[in-house]
Amino acid sequence: MAKVLIVDDEKAQRSILSTILEAEGHELSEAEHVSQALQEIGEHAPDVVLTDMKMPGKSGLVLVEEIAKLPSPPEVVVITAFGSIENAVKAMRLGAYDYLTKPLERDELILIVQRAAEKRALKVESRQLKQELTRQVSSGLVAESLAMRHLLDIIPRVAASDSSVLIRGESGTGKERIARLIHHHSPRGSRPLQSINCAAFPETLLESELFGYEKGAFTGAQSRRIGIIEAASGGTLFLDEVADMSLNTQAKLLRVLQEKEFRRLGSTDTVKVDIRIIAATNKNLEEEIRQKRFRDDLFYRLNIIPVVIPPLRERREDIPALIQYFISQSGRIKCVEAEAMELLCNYDWPGNVRELEAVMERIAVLSSHETVTITDLPLELQGGSKVFEGVQWELPAGGINFEEWERNLLAQTLKKSHGNMSEAAKLLGMTYRTFQYRAMKFGLKGD
Repeated sequence: MAKVLIVDDEKAQRSILSTILEAEGHELSEAEHVSQALQEIGEHAPDVVLTDMKMPGKSGLVLVEEIAKLPSPPEVVVITAFGSIENAVKAMRLGAYDYLTKPLERDELILIVQRAAEKRALKVESRQLKQELTRQVSSGLVAESLAMRHLLDIIPRVAASDSSVLIRGESGTGKERIARLIHHHSPRGSRPLQSINCAAFPETLLESELFGYEKGAFTGAQSRRIGIIEAASGGTLFLDEVADMSLNTQAKLLRVLQEKEFRRLGSTDTVKVDIRIIAATNKNLEEEIRQKRFRDDLFYRLNIIPVVIPPLRERREDIPALIQYFISQSGRIKCVEAEAMELLCNYDWPGNVRELEAVMERIAVLSSHETVTITDLPLELQGGSKVFEGVQWELPAGGINFEEWERNLLAQTLKKSHGNMSEAAKLLGMTYRTFQYRAMKFGLKGD
């Protein structure tokens, strides 16, 4: 049942309404005037407000206006005399759900309050679902760096437009996440988001996936099939790796952008569509245009709103927060020691956020303790891989004692660098702090 606030200056009237609605299982509160009603709404967040229109001081109409300004307003039902229906209609224009005329009918009162409560419940559920969806879509989008804060700040403005968006960034930076965030924040957010990776299909198959086809259009086309462009009508189409389209397919896509229409393969009929296109690529499109591999007119059509996602190596401030996020998702590892965090932050991450996520997932699975140490990190992050560059070395058949081998290696390196830890660290491709940590583990000291 719902929480209902009754606003009326007459105590007897409030009592009658309360008795009727309490019998239906509603939770009731009361207010004598508009100011008290607004205070009750702020403190107890009712689902439905049942208010008389005519009260001393501020009227019920003023209350309707004030409630409409709230970020999550309750549904309002106004009560008016039969001769003042014009005011009730005005109240509905201002946001009231419905009105009742005096004298009140018990069954009508119960029904309207029930419907208002159901509408309120649907609004709350819809808002919660949208918030959860946005949370899921934006999961892993950390914005500690200035570049990412700026990017996420402009998302609402980009989303509000219906213009084409071109997202550019290296592989693994999160281009699809940004595309989904733009869609879900847009007026089209309740409609479908259809996405396709253009690099995943050969030319002929990509065209049939995009535009669909008629029965008999080619061998094996036994019935009509709707393409992804048509399926996205009313919503958003996300074209990942758009630079991998052939020039022929690019020309057909250009028509969709310009005319909002296309033809299925094997058909002469034109299909109208209402879509917004968001495209993404990790290629240098200006160079692709110079090499005659990408149409400049399509580029201009797609690049109405350019969005650039910087690589992870250019926003290292985001790395610690991303690591903590991925750790929290694993539910196992609690923290990362300072020396390991330094290595993680100094690594260039050629695979960007996707690579970082994979590394942290691997560590979560393989680590047997609650703290990530340097020895938990992959060798390429530990800095030890450079030791064997140009050296032919094969693991003995009987294996080795890794701890002993590591201690001997560190000791030899210190000897070669005359005890200078900074020089020793450089010889092994490590940071000073990493080398110091490993040397101290074995009781080795430098100058």
